[in-house]
Amino acid sequence: MKRFLLSVVCGCLVSALTQAEDIEKPNILLILADDLGYADTGFTGAKDIKTPNLDQLAKAGVVMNNGYVTHPYCGPSRAGLLVGRHQARFGAESNNTYSPFDNYMGLPVTEKTFAKYLQEVGYRTGIVGKWHLGAAPPFHPNNRGFDHFYGFFSGGRAYFPESTSNKVPLESDTGLNDYMANEGGYLPLVRNSGAGELTEYLTTALSRDAAEFVKESTEPFFLYLAYNAPHAPLEAPQETIQKYQAIEDPERRIYAAMIDEMDAGIGMVVDALKASGKYDNTLIFFLSDNGGVYPEYWMPESDWADNTPFRRGKVSLLEGGIHVPFFLHWPQKLESGQFDGLVSALDIAATALALGNAPVADEALDGVNLIPFLTGEKLGCHIRRCSGTWKKAMAIPGRYVRKMRNICIRHCLA
Repeated sequence: MKRFLLSVVCGCLVSALTQAEDIEKPNILLILADDLGYADTGFTGAKDIKTPNLDQLAKAGVVMNNGYVTHPYCGPSRAGLLVGRHQARFGAESNNTYSPFDNYMGLPVTEKTFAKYLQEVGYRTGIVGKWHLGAAPPFHPNNRGFDHFYGFFSGGRAYFPESTSNKVPLESDTGLNDYMANEGGYLPLVRNSGAGELTEYLTTALSRDAAEFVKESTEPFFLYLAYNAPHAPLEAPQETIQKYQAIEDPERRIYAAMIDEMDAGIGMVVDALKASGKYDNTLIFFLSDNGGVYPEYWMPESDWADNTPFRRGKVSLLEGGIHVPFFLHWPQKLESGQFDGLVSALDIAATALALGNAPVADEALDGVNLIPFLTGEKLGCHIRRCSGTWKKAMAIPGRYVRKMRNICIRHCLA
């Protein structure tokens, strides 16, 4: 009888602990902007572009003053972000083309996304928006750890539904190749294994689907909201463009409207979190995949973004290309403030997996859990990165890695 009672008590205790563990697991929302200039949000200094929702989240969260991505353009940056390992380790150092019949053009199947790890420990996982990590079946988000996918495979996409077409010619009227057509930028959206509807401005449609995902999730969720805004083509609703008539440059005016629409969409998702009672226990990451465009010699007209105070921008390994707007927001755990330590996009995977209690060996990741540093449980910079990961990274040639190593060492010695 005593053994029976002991087993019952132990069983109840284990059950209670398991339930408590599940309750403590936060929801995780990763919001990624595309080609966003460092100075083009209110919380990083913009005066001519309004981002009230982002500004409020940043004010109530922790702003990463030294937040970096691992590559200065889309595909490789996203590959490192989702795997939690530097993309050079697994050869994802170039953008993937839209190649739906190429089983080698995409995120290597040898790599496991952190969405897959979270899926395995009970999280409902979703991606809404831009994938850009392969269009063939092996690379489909539903096969890479995501329960839900609504978005597109290509690196860019037209924003208005009337642009959707399967029959766009691959050459423009001038006889030049149409990059968007070649990259699938006009194709219908995808919803899991079928076609996805688009009946409104794309940024709004993505935000609406993300808000619905948030509301209907009954278990802990991880949502990767991967906007293509404000990536070209420069397209925005006319009424939003009108709000920015004070901006003289017509291209920056449209760009500002695109950021405005993204900010409004983020507000829609935040409202869904609050309405469903999930706001306080949702950890929100916000950053850009790289810096804003810069008029390099091969795209001299691309000068609508502002990466002040940093030099150059997208495609450059100078600060303008890799130092991005970046914050964390988690009302239940994090007090508002700013963090000056060196932070990498690779830390997002490590943080999410630690909070989700996913069994991943430290050596399988190149980042670290940020939360102990942000709560004061650990002080200083990421000591393990300084002494380990960045020493290993020195095997990769280039001034960028050496510079990051030196910055980290300075933080350690400070």
